[in-house]
Formats: sequence, structure tokens, C-alpha cells
Amino acid sequence: MSPDSDDRHGGHGALFWLFTGMRNLLSLPALILLTSIVGFSAFALESGLTRAEAVFMSLAVWALPAQVILIGTMAGGANIAACFLAVTLSSIRMTPMVASVIPEMRTKRTPIWLLLILSHFIAITSWVFAITTLRNVPREYRAIYFAGFGVTLTLTGTLVVALFYGLAATFPPFVAGVLFFMTPVYFIASIWASAHQPVVKFAFVAGVVLGPSLTLLTPEFDVLYAGIGGGSIAYLIDRIRRKRKPAGAGAAR
Repeated sequence: MSPDSDDRHGGHGALFWLFTGMRNLLSLPALILLTSIVGFSAFALESGLTRAEAVFMSLAVWALPAQVILIGTMAGGANIAACFLAVTLSSIRMTPMVASVIPEMRTKRTPIWLLLILSHFIAITSWVFAITTLRNVPREYRAIYFAGFGVTLTLTGTLVVALFYGLAATFPPFVAGVLFFMTPVYFIASIWASAHQPVVKFAFVAGVVLGPSLTLLTPEFDVLYAGIGGGSIAYLIDRIRRKRKPAGAGAAR
């Protein structure tokens, strides 16, 4: 990057934005996730995984729900193909997140291989972080800014698994459970707060209503049905709302 480019942004170059991203490890979303990973460490230990297996899973999968699903299918005696399919279906939800964040980081000079690597670090916490902060970063530094946060968060989370793998076993089950569920609670609040379009809130409410109901009816496919059904309902409601809005505006005039 040229000195002139740095001058346009108050002298802040690539290293500044890299360290700024890294400092966000101390933000509330990151700290809540790291706390939840402590609960995951206890879950991995109770499920019979070794420390090395838990560390590798955290580094390679890097999505807490997918890690839990993987451990659950393994503990249930499923074969490797079933485990692969379960984690794949769980991780498909990350595709829209990647599709919405990567274009915000891309410039004409950003190499494709870098974007592919950064996509590995996009999970819910880093996605919420990206959609709320990237707009405040000059486009040419967004990739390195996100890398500073995403890579640091992933490596720190993996380190937490390694350090707390044995220690978490001394926690009372209730405490481990509370730690583990702090992340979903925060995700719910963050997604609702960051939803700028009504259709997102429609889908959110539909999923909250359908999820518990479908758990009783079809526990094997409740998440899939709630996601497809809730999203479809939200889409139809939003289409109806959009069609009626011009007519109402015309009548008001």
C-alpha cells in the first residue's frame, strides 16, 4: 500500500487495521463465545474425545453448533458418512453469511485465495462483527481488519479448548450448561438487533415459533423444517407487505 493511501486514512495503514481487528478479541461477542467454548470443552471431555481431538475439531470446524452436532453423531454411533452429512447440512447456513461478507472485503487487488481462507473464519460471531464494523473501515483494509479479528478469535478459542479440556470437568453440570448456552442467547439478541429489514425479523419470529413445535412433532428434522418453513413464511409475508405498501401510500396522497 502506498504512503499516499495511508495519508488519505489519517496515516492508518495495514498494521493499524490488523491490530485494531485483533483488539476486538476483548469485545463482548468474542468474550461470550470464548466463555461458551469452556462449556464445549466439558462436553467434549464427557463425550470421550481426547484433548487433541477436541483441539483439532475446534480449529478445523470452527462453528460451535457444528462441533456439537459432530460430537453428538459420533457419540450416537453414526458412521463417518452420516457425521459428514450432518455437519455439512448444519454448515450450509454459513453460506449466506459468507456471501454477504466477502463482497464487502473484496477489492480489485484482493487475491481470491485470501478470500477463500478468510471464509473459513466466518461463523456467527465473526459475521455479526463484520456486518456491524466493516462499514467503518476503508475498503482496502477490510480484509486484513477481518483477518485480525477472525484468525485471532479462532486461535484463541482453540487455545481455550486445550487449556480448559480437563479443568472444565470439575465444573458442576449446571455451570457447564450455562456457559455453553451463553452464546446462543447472545446470538439471538445480536441477530435481532442487527436486522435492518422487516423480512429478517419475520423469519426470526417464525423460526422461534416453529422450532419448539416441530421439536415435538419431528425431532429428527425440526431445525430443517423450521428453517425452510419459517423462511418461506417470512418471504411470503414480506411480499404481501411490499405489494400493499404502494397502494396504501397512494391512498394517503
